[in-house]
Amino acid sequence: MTAKGSGGGGEFRRVAEALRLRLADGTYPLGAFLPSQQELAQEFGASRETLQHVIRELGNEGWIDNRRGSRARVVKCGRVQSSTPKATRSRRPLTLGPLISEAFEQPEITLDVYTLTSESLDAHIRLQAERIRTGSIAPRRIALRMLLPSESLPLPYPRAKHDRDNGRLRHRLRHITRRHSESLCEALRELEREQLVPSVELKIRHAPLTPAFKLYVINGVEALHGPYEVIERTIVLDGGETIDAYDVLGLGARLTHHVKDADPNSPGSAFVESMQAWFDSVWDLLAEE
Repeated sequence: MTAKGSGGGGEFRRVAEALRLRLADGTYPLGAFLPSQQELAQEFGASRETLQHVIRELGNEGWIDNRRGSRARVVKCGRVQSSTPKATRSRRPLTLGPLISEAFEQPEITLDVYTLTSESLDAHIRLQAERIRTGSIAPRRIALRMLLPSESLPLPYPRAKHDRDNGRLRHRLRHITRRHSESLCEALRELEREQLVPSVELKIRHAPLTPAFKLYVINGVEALHGPYEVIERTIVLDGGETIDAYDVLGLGARLTHHVKDADPNSPGSAFVESMQAWFDSVWDLLAEE
């Protein structure tokens, strides 16, 4: 079916991605109301029709409660479950953004990521690149390894509910992954070209595995892990056509936070070491450039 008056796939995607990131990183916290559609339309330079369609999609995905006659209220966020003292003392839910920011405040950053797409990582890397440009942080080395699924792998999602031809959805997924991978690569390369970071190492490999979870291993001492939950949602293609599908939302994956400590037998240490070992094994033995 076709979504009439959707404002075009490109404009819709731009606004939807930006709002999903804000919902995931806690910019709009749980229970808060979104700005009005008029305010959002002015901020993004988008049409009211596009905003209406975006709000409807975010509601279908379970991010917001958008009952008619009232402002959209946040009912889901990208919360990180952590037992660290800092997290338990915080009055606000812990999200991925602050953890990535803390990592980039170190002189050297190593980041190993296993994910379905690079969408959320792209946004976080670009945010840290801006902090580096403004002089807020000054890392000397950034080393990023990212594992993605092989492009030839027939993934079980996204998958159309009523259409056996999933070629367009697979093409869309590949396009999203390539776009964000190229974006984060360029952001890091610019830092090195401008001599803002002396050493930047970026490697991307593809593995013949269907991502059932998302994984971040940060500086070898922290691990963030979360399963992808399959949901029913309406996917908007670039031309404005919509397809009812089964899909997963990477930005909305609930992550658990584990920290390696002085005790090698502690649950946190064991988890971080096991996830690092798993990542290294797939990287070395299964993944390809």
